[in-house]
Amino acid sequence: MIARVTFQSAREFLLAHRDDYGTAYREFRWPRPEWFNWALDWFDTLPSDQLGLWIVEEDGTERKWTFGDLSTRSDLIAGWLRSVGVARGDRLILMLGNQGELWETILAAMKLGAVIIPASTLLGAEDLRDRVERGEVKHVVARSADAEKFDKVPGGYTRIAVGEPVDGWLSYASATGAETFEPDGPTAATDTLLLYFTSGTTAKPKLVRHTHASYPIGHLSTMYWIGLEPGDVHLNISSPGWAKHAWSNVFAPWNAGACVFIHNYTRFDATALMAEMDRCGVTSFCAPPTVWRMLIQADLTQLATPPAKVVGAGEPLNPEVIEQVRRAWGVTIRDGFGQTETSVQVANTPGQDVKPGAMGRPLPGFRVVLVDPVSGAESEEGEICLALDPRPVGLMTGYSDDEDRTAEVMRDGYYHTGDVGALDADGYITYVGRADDVFKASDYKISPFELESVLIEHPAVAEAAVVPSPDPLRLAVPKAYVVLAAGYSPTAETAHEILAFAREHLAPYKRIRRLEFAELPKTISGKIRRVELRGRENDLHADPAADVPGEYTDEDLKS
Repeated sequence: MIARVTFQSAREFLLAHRDDYGTAYREFRWPRPEWFNWALDWFDTLPSDQLGLWIVEEDGTERKWTFGDLSTRSDLIAGWLRSVGVARGDRLILMLGNQGELWETILAAMKLGAVIIPASTLLGAEDLRDRVERGEVKHVVARSADAEKFDKVPGGYTRIAVGEPVDGWLSYASATGAETFEPDGPTAATDTLLLYFTSGTTAKPKLVRHTHASYPIGHLSTMYWIGLEPGDVHLNISSPGWAKHAWSNVFAPWNAGACVFIHNYTRFDATALMAEMDRCGVTSFCAPPTVWRMLIQADLTQLATPPAKVVGAGEPLNPEVIEQVRRAWGVTIRDGFGQTETSVQVANTPGQDVKPGAMGRPLPGFRVVLVDPVSGAESEEGEICLALDPRPVGLMTGYSDDEDRTAEVMRDGYYHTGDVGALDADGYITYVGRADDVFKASDYKISPFELESVLIEHPAVAEAAVVPSPDPLRLAVPKAYVVLAAGYSPTAETAHEILAFAREHLAPYKRIRRLEFAELPKTISGKIRRVELRGRENDLHADPAADVPGEYTDEDLKS
């Protein structure tokens, strides 16, 4: 008889094979429990005296919570929330910053069986109205400073303020109750736990549904990717309200029994961040590409004891960034690929060779295939898809309010990510781009990411986004929107230096033909809105003969 796979046994297996990708990928099996409540069945069993959460504020003050502290507090909050009307299955918007109450409420809502709708504190009234209406929200827990945003959001939902008292709102600070919590019954693993509104880079935000299995258990893959172990101090730079915060500030570190470390700041300061990482002994570090690109503008050698585990996610990392960190810290940033809809699917895992430009291989529990968009057959280049037989646990159940969209992404036995990749002979996948970002110029396929990776190697370029620019002869040509590094001016000379650099390092058909200096439009989760730049290009070049102020061209360089 085959032994039943439990959450604990699956976790122990991945920890035991942390550096052995072959065995881990070949032999890992997802636990598929009928009943599971991660907060009660796993979190409450963690060592009560071990550090679980450590928050350092900008002014140097700090607070620490053990797993026992968080277990007790979440029990009390769960009981209090129940007393004010929060029940199993109720939907609750959680709109807090990186503060202790955030983690207490996540655990408490989970213990109750309530459904959490994470929300960024940057959201405005219109965004919140959409979430309240489409999310069928019954309760809101928000910072007192954000309470007035809800004045313009109608509804009979319970309002709970964290911070100073607010008229008409219940005070989180007044929460009282027993220090032990008794659930009203078992939690089905298939019950809804999280509803995520995606950041909407191309369309109205989708409403992604995750269960008590798909994120808590699914993020065993994220734990494995990062290489987290019990006792690690893990810093992940991510804002609450977005999926990556749950990935690496809740489930992955606490699946491992590691401490979540937070450094709060109002404005990013690389020197201050590295000083706190040194002082507090951060052993594991995850940051989005935007932060990595800002870090390499500073002196990385200020960090005397770099973390042994460094990873990047959100968008692909350019090889130049990876190389600069390797030279300064002696460690290699390992890319990971996933979505709000999934846990990590593809990554460079600990102990394995990292190929320049490749984002790694499929994670244990995921069968990743590339599907040709025309033939629908598995291919060496195509859309990155997940095989659904067997269905990976770390995958959403669907879009909560859109059956048609769910059917579209789950068609033909695959989950379709909408991202394009290329597979090599060793099983490594290289990211090409979003399916709607890849374009043709003179009948050649262009990957914006590939061109951006070359541009960022130039010392004047801090960030870049490449989009198609309409051209009467070639249909489209690559245009770069460039954010300059400190110390460089947006002059014609700088533009021509960057264009000459691109000309030298790119094949003629990939050459950057146009360039403009500009701040890059981004979603509030930090992803570049290339769709906005494409639309701008269509407007700017509607008349092919018109001059575009501030635009520099390859033709200028030749003349």
